[in-house]
Amino acid sequence: MEENEQLSILMKGLRGQNLKDSQFAADNVRLRLVEVDESSEFLPLVYDPASISAYWGKRPRAVATRIVQLLSVTGGFLSRLALDVINKKVKENEVARAIEIREIVTSLGPAYIKLGQALSIRPDILSPVAMIELQKLCDKVPSFPDDVAMALIEEELGQPWNNIYSELSSSPIAAASLGQVYKGRLKENGDLVAVKVQRPFVLETVTVDLFIIRNLGLVLRRFPQISTDVVGLVDEWAARFFEELDYVNEGKNGTIFAEMMRIDLPQVLTTAWIDGEKLSQSTESDVGELVNVGVICYLKQLLDTGFFHADPHPGNLIRTPDGKLAILDFGLVTKLTDDQKYGMIEAIAHLIHRDYGAIVKDFVKLDFIPEGVNLEPILPVLAKVFDQALEGGGAKNINFQELASDLAQITFDYPFRIPPYFALIIRAIGVLEGIALVGNPDFAIVDEAYPYIAQRLLTDESPRLKNALRYTIYGKSGVFDAERFIDVMQAFENFITAAKSGGGETLNGGMAELGFLQSQTGYTIPRISTNVSQQKQPIQTRAALAFLLSDKGNSFREFLLDEIVKGIDVVTRDQLVQIMSFLGVRNAAPVFSMVPTFGPFKPAALLPSISEEDKVILNNVEKIVEFLTAGSSISRTSNQGVVVTQVIQELLPVLPGISATVLPEVLNRLSSRVLARIIRDTFL
Repeated sequence: MEENEQLSILMKGLRGQNLKDSQFAADNVRLRLVEVDESSEFLPLVYDPASISAYWGKRPRAVATRIVQLLSVTGGFLSRLALDVINKKVKENEVARAIEIREIVTSLGPAYIKLGQALSIRPDILSPVAMIELQKLCDKVPSFPDDVAMALIEEELGQPWNNIYSELSSSPIAAASLGQVYKGRLKENGDLVAVKVQRPFVLETVTVDLFIIRNLGLVLRRFPQISTDVVGLVDEWAARFFEELDYVNEGKNGTIFAEMMRIDLPQVLTTAWIDGEKLSQSTESDVGELVNVGVICYLKQLLDTGFFHADPHPGNLIRTPDGKLAILDFGLVTKLTDDQKYGMIEAIAHLIHRDYGAIVKDFVKLDFIPEGVNLEPILPVLAKVFDQALEGGGAKNINFQELASDLAQITFDYPFRIPPYFALIIRAIGVLEGIALVGNPDFAIVDEAYPYIAQRLLTDESPRLKNALRYTIYGKSGVFDAERFIDVMQAFENFITAAKSGGGETLNGGMAELGFLQSQTGYTIPRISTNVSQQKQPIQTRAALAFLLSDKGNSFREFLLDEIVKGIDVVTRDQLVQIMSFLGVRNAAPVFSMVPTFGPFKPAALLPSISEEDKVILNNVEKIVEFLTAGSSISRTSNQGVVVTQVIQELLPVLPGISATVLPEVLNRLSSRVLARIIRDTFL
């Protein structure tokens, strides 16, 4: 297979482009379950290998029956695979064998179906072709009899179902390997609900299969030439899979998720029963907007709550009739650690400044590169990948698909892997991106994600994210970059616009007024008269400035305090230079040079002056002021730039609350800076 074709197949697999979202099984699907007469009450509801081993260790006949069943289904495949190895035709017959695996796995029941789906996004374990075929696994199987389902409902409720529900559909709305769903209405309040009934003998079948696979893994550990840790892989996956078996836990996950989204993203719904259409199939005009909401939603999970919906499937994203995004199925969630959340933001900050040495270290922390690996051979490869990705206009314009493809290619040749949690992230982004590109070919997922990242950097109190924000604006050199500051603030404004459009409580509360500042009368400061006429109308300004002047911007103001002091110092000296020029004193140095010096004291050094470094600071101030006041009465006109002193004059009336806390520190730092400069210039 050509390398480009292999990469293309791999990216289709990572992005989940072959995921099936049908509601029912194909006609030829037959599900094999382990039916036992004994009670399963001793089987754990939380994954516990020791308890499972103890239960099935006492039932060798049932285990042997399942092994015979497995061998009868897989025997022909294993013999053909062995012949491929002997005849060195593994690569040649790879596609055919992958198709066979999919068909076998489908028939073996829920454990193998779910395991196959989990492996279908693991390029570090499977070949691209095998990934593609396993993603075609259909989790939908024939429904079990309705009378059995009704009996299970009544057993669980402890009473006839019609005591709880005024109506219940006579047949399931959908059926999958773990259970099937009926549509009902509660007698208590008339609410429509989804009634999910677990398939009989699922727990028995899943646990006996895990028992067999895990024991096989223990045997394989004796062979060092087999690098894949089957036991570790099974334990990692089974712990999460057991959560899907616990419907009570699934309900709790949905409640937790709904509460986390309610404040900032009420346009995202998680509820009992939702009418709507799949977002991927909707032709409504607001699909693009809902995709953007989905991007923010998944970023909030990824970088904020750490409670990640781990089944980002096209069938789980619904557009409701009133134009909201509904997310379904919370049986499987992944919890991200703070190290993973902060590590990804730190990596983005390093990427913005092309600090590839730091990115390689980030990848170790994020589990892309194993601990102890020599990073020197990987660094130039990653540098080349990121240089190519950044060519099109910086980090915001990165083509995520191409970048992921290039990173995936590294897994073929270097000790570089795609961690399971990040594979789920790629799939989530791929699903959303695929939907968006249908209606907007220019959709750029990274560009859409940047506003949320900016918001996290500006509002999070974590020391790690504060350092990441400082690095984003100052870079490796430690020099303030006005363009980068403006870039972050513009992205923050885009986030405010997107989130406010959905009516988030926080944003429509404390931040609803962003964009307008009202001047008050009674505040004046002396200033030099200019040719700019007095402006009397209220200041209309950007959300960025309103944020900086609000309580929410307090942490960021503290962060920028040194730059504020530098700006005030330089602007003041620049005004003094202009005053002297206005008075006709364009060059006072010869006059002051006539004043005798007193030892090391040089009176001429007291003259206000502007150095080249000061000019850079002044230019930064003008850029920032122009940006923050864009669209206001004091913004740039066609023939004159922003007058910084006028801006200060107009903004002072809205600063009394801030000045009480910030002004003393500003004056303290400003006096220290001025004194240090005087001592330097007059005595040294």
